[in-house]
Amino acid sequence: MKLIDRIQHRGPKKLLAIDGGGIRGVLSLEVLQKIEDLLTAQSGEQDLCLADYFDYIAGTSTGGIIAAGLSIGMSVSEIMNFYEEAGPQMFVKANLLRRLRYRYDDEPLAQKLRTVFGAETTFGGEKLRTLLLLVMRNASTDSPWPISNNPFAKYNTNPERLDDNLNFPLWQLVRASTAAPTYFPPEVILFQNEDKSEQKEFIFVDGGVTMYNNPAFQMFLMATLDRYGPKKPQVRWQAGAQEMLIVSVGTGTSPDVRHGLNADDMNLLFNATTIPSALMFAALNEQDLLCRVFGNCLCGDPLDRELGDVIGCEGPLPADQKLFTYVRYNAELTQAGLSNLGCHNIEPESVQKLDAVEAIPKLREVGRRVAEKVSASHFAGFPPDRSAG
Repeated sequence: MKLIDRIQHRGPKKLLAIDGGGIRGVLSLEVLQKIEDLLTAQSGEQDLCLADYFDYIAGTSTGGIIAAGLSIGMSVSEIMNFYEEAGPQMFVKANLLRRLRYRYDDEPLAQKLRTVFGAETTFGGEKLRTLLLLVMRNASTDSPWPISNNPFAKYNTNPERLDDNLNFPLWQLVRASTAAPTYFPPEVILFQNEDKSEQKEFIFVDGGVTMYNNPAFQMFLMATLDRYGPKKPQVRWQAGAQEMLIVSVGTGTSPDVRHGLNADDMNLLFNATTIPSALMFAALNEQDLLCRVFGNCLCGDPLDRELGDVIGCEGPLPADQKLFTYVRYNAELTQAGLSNLGCHNIEPESVQKLDAVEAIPKLREVGRRVAEKVSASHFAGFPPDRSAG
């Protein structure tokens, strides 16, 4: 089924969001593998991939790589192989000399992404089988850029425009979403019209430094608000706990990473290096909280000691008026969190860093433990429908 037909296809919609988190993306891939296995068993068809099931897939940073791979029909195991093979090149901090040596289009990550997604594949190309949301930050305008390939969106409707999002090369948008400061140089995308008389330059950095490191609630808004494109009633997706499933997969958090901090250590340099990550962590939790409050949350770890997991709590919407069904799978990469998962042999420091490529086996072990939370009951109201895939 063509994407435009899938968007307008009647019936419940299934949405998937994947957090940013560097090499910790392999943790989320173990969860996604469990979901893929479960849905394959439910469908009775051995060749099912997540693009057959989910209608909209969103990702930030490393989640953008995974989301784009899933959207073009890659299996979870294929993406996991990509991470294991390319991880040492993809998620190693760049020193100044290496940044100067690579042009924007020939450093290892760019080369890998061009190979996987195809140098000529555009954001509006037919290779994408689902709606896809990628989050990045446009440094040129100092603003977050959550963009989707929805053909009805304002900046996706005129291929003659220089700023038509559908003209962007897919691999470059994925690369832009992963351009984490201190890891990779920013991604520069230059567009020019056919006779080269006009051109426009965009400079992007990692979407993780926006409010959408967890893109789940933003994806819901972009699927339902008419300002994001679906102005026609037959295109705008219907909200409701029986009409929409949102699955959110994290890459692990570490809220006590500075346990025992001394106040004298909080100098200007400390604040400059820690405030961005603190804001990202807060934004990630806020997106999760919004989904739990406005959705019918079936699964999720406690957010904090005051809120708990928010499952079954009373809020602004009555229980029978929730906007979607929601599940959240994630891990707390602290000593207590790992112990609760049964990972007593894993030191938190070994799996908390975004570039912990040597810890891939440990991250996969944590991911498999998180995957044990995945239940067929979470998907019971939204069985696989191959006619929509």
